[in-house]
Amino acid sequence: MKAILLTTAFLLTSLSTMAQGTGNREVDGMTGASPQAEKCEATKKDTVQTEGYKKYRIGGYGEMVAQFKNYGINRFSGTSTGNSDFKRNTISIPRFVLAGDYRFNRHWNLGVEVEFEAGGTGTAYEIENTENGEYETEVEKGGEVALEQFHLTYTLNRAFSVRVGHMIVPVGLTNTHHEPVNFFGTVRPEGETSILPSTWHETGLAVMGEFGSKWTAFDYEAMVVAGLNANGFDRNTWVANGKQGFFEVDNFTSPAYVGRLNYKGVPGLRLGASFYYLNNAAANSDKPHTYTFRVPVRIWSVDAQYQHRYFTVRGNLLGGHVGNSSQLTAKNNRLSSKSPYTRLAPIAERAVSYGIEAGLNLQGMVRNPKMPDLVPFARYEYYNPQEKVIVDANNLKGADLRLKTSMWVAGLNYRPLPYLVVKADYTKRRIGDGQYKSENEFALGVAFVGWFVQDNKFARLRRAKKNK
Repeated sequence: MKAILLTTAFLLTSLSTMAQGTGNREVDGMTGASPQAEKCEATKKDTVQTEGYKKYRIGGYGEMVAQFKNYGINRFSGTSTGNSDFKRNTISIPRFVLAGDYRFNRHWNLGVEVEFEAGGTGTAYEIENTENGEYETEVEKGGEVALEQFHLTYTLNRAFSVRVGHMIVPVGLTNTHHEPVNFFGTVRPEGETSILPSTWHETGLAVMGEFGSKWTAFDYEAMVVAGLNANGFDRNTWVANGKQGFFEVDNFTSPAYVGRLNYKGVPGLRLGASFYYLNNAAANSDKPHTYTFRVPVRIWSVDAQYQHRYFTVRGNLLGGHVGNSSQLTAKNNRLSSKSPYTRLAPIAERAVSYGIEAGLNLQGMVRNPKMPDLVPFARYEYYNPQEKVIVDANNLKGADLRLKTSMWVAGLNYRPLPYLVVKADYTKRRIGDGQYKSENEFALGVAFVGWFVQDNKFARLRRAKKNK
């Protein structure tokens, strides 16, 4: 309790200082979506105003989280009833992202995001083909740095743009809207991030745009990108660790095809659906001929958000299928112990995640400008990386119930500034339909998102016209 009180006091003192130093400037949020995708959100403080700069802008987002837990570090080796009873606290900076856009002219734009992740040591992997094709590792840096986005976009018109480079894969609600102002909890929604890469970014080619107007307004994305690598599929995270990136080049032998469609014809409402298809994740393995069978992957998701003066509601449903999962389990069990993969088994044929969260905008209800911007919220999630496991001659193990998780999160968001949010929440996880010990934690977080520097000539012109 003393640690919680001290951490709370430190965070509030720091935020008070930050708020006094920055004044009441409003900074637009960031999404990493298409140039058209975020222009019709319900509240300006969470949206990207893509017309708000003429030549360049530099910004980013970051998160800081302190967690106070009543469970151990491993529910699989704690006790026969799940995790051990062990009170422990953690504090971290999950990520800090620097972002920038540069507009060459009215058609061409360059976008960049570099992510600095918390703790650890960056490790490079290579396959030494002169030494029996074994894995070798080399420690190269302190702290992990990832190029999250680097792409060139050519915009022909409102309906059609072409993008090439490294970009966000828009599958699921969290990947598409992963900035900390786009979810209420101190950490990203747990379900999607447990079975999919997050943030999921790959190299390839995309087309995007928007069409329709008023009640028939849509935007879309379609892309061909580097596919997942079957070497990384495992028991705990399904396909999440199959994202490539351990090596200097990604395998493009079997590319993935991704599509997303959003409906935004009703003010405040966004309905989205996405699909991911990969013909053969086995073809993207580190070493050729590792697998003698196909591993097709299909992932789908639907999501929705409605923002009103008084409340915000978000929900998502995501599922997927991995073909020949039992054969893959047997093969991945025999991967080299020097490889960067977990080799945990069995690998599920199907995984699922769904959740819903709702928050009340107290400031909007009271209609008093002096009222603090407070949003109490609640979230429910269910996820299972082993929703269906094939048991046969290749795999004798069934699904592990310790991965079947349902959870409630309740908390409060406070925004001292439009681009700065303080979060507090309490989480209770129910493991294996209650057959194992629950996991409970309290967390405090601080997050920001915005553009720090921008050539906002267009914004000045708009203000000048209003003053006239």
